[in-house]
Amino acid sequence: MIRKYLLPLLAIIGLILAAWMVKQGSRPVVPATPVADPPRVTFENKISGAGIVEASTRNIAIGSHVSGIVQRVHVRVAQKVRAGDPLFTLDDRAQKADLGIREARVMEEAANLKDLEAQLKVAENVKDQRAISVDDLNKRRFAVQVAEARLVSAKAEVEAAKVGIELLTVRSPIDGEVLQVNIRPGEFAPTGMAEVPLILLGNLDRLHVRVDIDENDAWRFQPGASAVAYVRGNPELKTDLRFEYIEKYVVPKRSLTGESTERVDTRVMQVVYSFDRGNLSVFPGQLMDVFIEARTADHQGSEGYKKKGQ
Repeated sequence: MIRKYLLPLLAIIGLILAAWMVKQGSRPVVPATPVADPPRVTFENKISGAGIVEASTRNIAIGSHVSGIVQRVHVRVAQKVRAGDPLFTLDDRAQKADLGIREARVMEEAANLKDLEAQLKVAENVKDQRAISVDDLNKRRFAVQVAEARLVSAKAEVEAAKVGIELLTVRSPIDGEVLQVNIRPGEFAPTGMAEVPLILLGNLDRLHVRVDIDENDAWRFQPGASAVAYVRGNPELKTDLRFEYIEKYVVPKRSLTGESTERVDTRVMQVVYSFDRGNLSVFPGQLMDVFIEARTADHQGSEGYKKKGQ
């Protein structure tokens, strides 16, 4: 009875499910509503590229002259600094102890010089030339000269120690604003190029946008052409850009995905534009969609490259 009724019933149910799945799969796919409308660009001919916001001074990754343990951090994120302001200080106890030793040596060499000068003066004031030989007198004079040189050397070592202590305090090279602080008291500050900068600085009075233009579109670019940047996610937030300069070297385009097999598929020409910071509320490191008015095929000569800035 089971084989007679159950198996045909299961077959019928399977056919019904198969027909239903085919019907569901044949329905047209409804396109997803975009989170934000695409930018509406008025240029008839345009070049598009991704732009990254950066400080007008470039984003300066602050390093350390010497390695050591951080004793104090003098700044915080978003703080404005002047050129020469201290950023952070390394532990200076060993260097100060060494400075004390060198200063003591200066005092010792100065006392030794005074003693030798006094002995020389006594020898030179002897009226009876038979009481002291010319050779002994010359030795005293040479001893004074050696003592003077040793005193100068000791003073130079003191100055070198003071410079070493001064280098333990890293100072701002520019007038700008602190973008990142990645070091804390008690942490080790290495020398050389760090993967994560100890402190990131930049001047944000006027922001720059570094635009990657595909090498296939490079011939269409003309310096000084109108350009507009849009904030990603809101095409209503936009600003006109001012041309600054072109990087004179075409570089590989980096599309970072985190995969170990990342490859470079093209090369890009980098063009730098600028805009007033008050025009848009954006931050260094933020990506923007940039559109540049392009030359047409019948204007592909070199005229555009003779404009200001080239």
